[in-house]
Amino acid sequence: MEVTQQCVVALTWTLKDTLGEELDVLDEPVDFLVGGDDLLKRIEEALQGHVAGDKLDLHLEPEEAFGDYDETLIFLEKRELFPAEIEEGMTFESSAMPQGTNPVLPGLLYTVTEIYPEHVVLDGNHPLAGIALRIHVQIEAVRNATEEEVGRGTAGTGFFRIEPQAPGNDTVH
Repeated sequence: MEVTQQCVVALTWTLKDTLGEELDVLDEPVDFLVGGDDLLKRIEEALQGHVAGDKLDLHLEPEEAFGDYDETLIFLEKRELFPAEIEEGMTFESSAMPQGTNPVLPGLLYTVTEIYPEHVVLDGNHPLAGIALRIHVQIEAVRNATEEEVGRGTAGTGFFRIEPQAPGNDTVH
């Protein structure tokens, strides 16, 4: 079966930056809905017409991946507004920011990047914003999407969907 819109592809990949530094490896196949919210548009376009067993090497500029780094998404907030156990790497959904913080853009995830005695630095950029990426993808399987997957717009896993996480959990997929 060829990859088309509204199908599910099981992918493995190796993701690197342009200097060759490995950013993520997906050794076990993970299902993604083509035509939904799971994959970047550029990857979906490249997969079209391919079949299980095919391998692709893609180069994505920041605008095709996670956008340019936006310095206006960095905020300095009072340390006292945050829990005592706050650590660098913790994330907060914009809707769950502590009471009293500055207004933030809805729908973003803010990562604690630095902690000072009086202030906390929050960054609303995706961790891979501003980075050109090279991805080696292998299509492990292709199947028709279920009605439920199409209705949800996902096979359950988004490409680098960043979820709120506790410190020490550095999973990016």
